[in-house]
Amino acid sequence: MGKKITIDPVTRIEGHLRIEVEVEGGKVKNAWSSGQMFRGIEMILQGRDPRDAPLFTQRSCGVCTYVHYLSSIRAVEAAVGVKIPDNARILRNLLHAAQYQHDHIVHFYHLHALDWVDIVSAVTKADPVKTAALADTVSNAPLGGASYYKQVQQRLKTFVDSGQLGPINNAYWGHPAYKLPPEANLMAASHYIEALRLQAKAARMHAIFGGKNPHLQSLVVGGITSVRDILTPDRIAEFQHIWKVTQDFVRNVYIPDILAVASFYKDWGGIGGTDNFLAWGDFPETEKEPDSNFMPGGVIMKRNLKGIKMPNQEKVAEDVTRAWYEDGTAKHPSKGETKPQHGDYSPEKGRYSWIKAPRYEEEACEVGPLARTLIAYAKGKKEIKETVDNVLKTLDIPADALFSTLGRTAARAIETLVVGNAMEGWINQLVGNIKKGDTKTCQSWKMPDKAMGYGLNDVPRGALGHWIEIENKKIKNYQYVVPSTWNLGPKCGKGKPGPVEEALIGTPIADPKRPLEVLRTVHSFDPCIACAVHVIDPDSNEVYKIRVT
Repeated sequence: MGKKITIDPVTRIEGHLRIEVEVEGGKVKNAWSSGQMFRGIEMILQGRDPRDAPLFTQRSCGVCTYVHYLSSIRAVEAAVGVKIPDNARILRNLLHAAQYQHDHIVHFYHLHALDWVDIVSAVTKADPVKTAALADTVSNAPLGGASYYKQVQQRLKTFVDSGQLGPINNAYWGHPAYKLPPEANLMAASHYIEALRLQAKAARMHAIFGGKNPHLQSLVVGGITSVRDILTPDRIAEFQHIWKVTQDFVRNVYIPDILAVASFYKDWGGIGGTDNFLAWGDFPETEKEPDSNFMPGGVIMKRNLKGIKMPNQEKVAEDVTRAWYEDGTAKHPSKGETKPQHGDYSPEKGRYSWIKAPRYEEEACEVGPLARTLIAYAKGKKEIKETVDNVLKTLDIPADALFSTLGRTAARAIETLVVGNAMEGWINQLVGNIKKGDTKTCQSWKMPDKAMGYGLNDVPRGALGHWIEIENKKIKNYQYVVPSTWNLGPKCGKGKPGPVEEALIGTPIADPKRPLEVLRTVHSFDPCIACAVHVIDPDSNEVYKIRVT
């Protein structure tokens, strides 16, 4: 048996995640992903008014704050049979796309970049003059010259000297897996700081059309409220201005940074891949869903890009064999049960996670930016295909390199650019409708005594689905399968690993006491924590405590 490494909890994510890997011959031989928090909102919802569901479920998370709101609203709308007005569809697309812009920028710069960027190298070795010259060749919008980078370096050095590194405290600095030259590290560190400023602005887009952030308030079953507040020239102009500033950063800084960093880590184009992919699709451009979705849905099995099929939610089932729930057969979410039964942590043969194991036709599927990008690319969607081909050409890597941690990270940036570009058209549609006198944003409806419905959407972290059953005008059953359930779920009854577990197998580990490589792949999925990492050496049972962020 190989050496075991346990990372508990994984930091730079939302929630409590434990990752355990078995290392043999310098590579990961087996892996276990364990969710350490119990949610239980499904149980809270039973017996409530169906209109309560969106407000409760969106509080599953304060990071992906809008997405459960939207999916839950769609589930109730499907159950009651209401069709929303065109303006409501456009506004929902704009709010959803704003979530993409905000989430993906935050993920790369503040949750994932430090897996590739060595901050200490930037402080101790980088030359600000050379950094400015490098930035001129990389970024389309240089943020400053040598004096700017010298100031950034001094700020970082002040943090180091004071012992108050804050969000960049005690990571694996100096690890042999870091490959960027000092100047590239300093440039990336400066963009980390600039992205902190930007994300605060980007979050305002939700407040403009959604009333607040986090946890928006403007969506209702049947459309969107607050017409007098939302459909005004000032509000639309403010939204458009922030969108443009954010998209300029995506186009001129985020994309160039991804290309610059990836050029030093091309070997990661063969690490961290999975085989099966699922996307429901999203951003409907007419009332005909899912046919009009800007980002198309699909299912890829065994990396067969020529055999894509449209997804069917009826083929989804959740397995609880290895999770802390009462025994039962795999069930479709509409018939799903949430009956917690905590027990020992037993990854080898027993149960080890609060996360269920979703399966599509009994297969684990990766969801998220890579799944969506692969599906859109294979379907020939122009905007995605042109951008992907340009990235592959620039990096001089084959298309197969997309099936990897590198590909997953690049795909997130690619779709941020593409979805962000599409927002301009939706803003223009909204303005055009208003000029024609169409200001309707909500449709009336009646609550049925009994009904069932589901809402599917594709959110920054992946495929999301909510299922509701109504009886006596109250919620009888409610279940939802979220992206991190798909990606971070445990093995199922047939022993098939979840996507993160699959992706970790084969990962090279240079230093078991500092498993940076494991974190790279885990973070690439954007699990949605900040605490301590515990690495256990099975030979000595010594526990190494290393705080990372």
